Amino acid sequence: MPLKGTFLETWLLGFLSPSLTDFLLNLVMAVIVALVATLPIVVLTWMERKVVARIQDRIGPNLAGPYGMLQAIADAIKMFTKEDTMPAEADRVVYNIAPIAMAAAAMMTYAVFPWSPGVVGADLNIGVLYFLAMGAATTVVVLMAGWGSNNKYALLGAFRAVAQLISYEIPQVLALMVPIMFAGTMSTVGIVQKQEVIYALLFPVSFLAFLIAGIAETGRSPFDLLEAESEIVAGYHTEYSGMKFALFFLAEYAATFGVAVITAVAFLGGWRFFGLETRLPFLAPIILVLKALLIVFVLMWIRGTLPRFRIDHLLAFNWKFLVPLTLINIVVVAIVGKVVSGAPFGVQAVVLLASNLVLLFGALAVLGAAGRRARRQWEERIASIGGVSS
Repeated sequence: MPLKGTFLETWLLGFLSPSLTDFLLNLVMAVIVALVATLPIVVLTWMERKVVARIQDRIGPNLAGPYGMLQAIADAIKMFTKEDTMPAEADRVVYNIAPIAMAAAAMMTYAVFPWSPGVVGADLNIGVLYFLAMGAATTVVVLMAGWGSNNKYALLGAFRAVAQLISYEIPQVLALMVPIMFAGTMSTVGIVQKQEVIYALLFPVSFLAFLIAGIAETGRSPFDLLEAESEIVAGYHTEYSGMKFALFFLAEYAATFGVAVITAVAFLGGWRFFGLETRLPFLAPIILVLKALLIVFVLMWIRGTLPRFRIDHLLAFNWKFLVPLTLINIVVVAIVGKVVSGAPFGVQAVVLLASNLVLLFGALAVLGAAGRRARRQWEERIASIGGVSS
């Protein structure tokens, strides 16, 4: 724990027992992690509005503070002052627990994020598995929110969570298997320390697959079927208002930033940047945050440019393309890695990258052929309808 051996521990041991001191240190660390997890909502809400506004040729927030930078504070005040309503027929216990559990699950993932050497909430030897487990817990919470609201639109959004979130957890896990295999550890700290070359360059298929699955897991566009306003109002949180809705809102952005951080840790070298983190150690957490913000910008760019998927297309893309691709990728990386295991690292890197690029372009060719085939079938159907009507 980072607080071990600090002045705070020495001071507490002066008048408290060691067990109570450990408890208080853990409590302080938990509060720090919770505060770090809530900070993204302040920055990312403003950032997303500005990025999407530029994509859509709009100004974006510009009234609350300079350049609209206080917009998140204004939103928080609005949430605090809005009336807290609850459906008369709702399950009170499940309805009220769901937003708290959603925010808690999103924040708990931050416990294993390595911000710099020695600065990590908990350096678990199964840190990656812990992150995936906390992310999977949100599926249950979404079901709780939809069921507890006693609203058919909310329940429909919750059922979609079963189809989408659980489905995309599979390629997410399979994509993370590659850096875990190559690093030989599931510790987030260990994966960063093993990246002499960032894994996104060695395994672009795993990097792209994990990024796509992460977008789906956080329910962001074009995978935001859980809250498709044109179809199911607002999905599983239709009946939530005030601070309960704010907790869902906070959890979404905390999870988005969390996916960006774990992507930077697993594929972009974490806090490492050409040895700069060694010469200037205080820059290590800044490097990681900047890498995560770059990933977040890509997610916002995708949201501002791509239309929402249809539910059958979304599931078909996962089960017919993404899952087979990640399975084949694991086999290819395992075989190629075994064959070149005795070669110099430079040779290993070139061979692994070449095999991944062959797999990537082959997958894109298959996907393109499937798209052209579907387009021809649709054109033939339209032509036959036109022939019948004439």
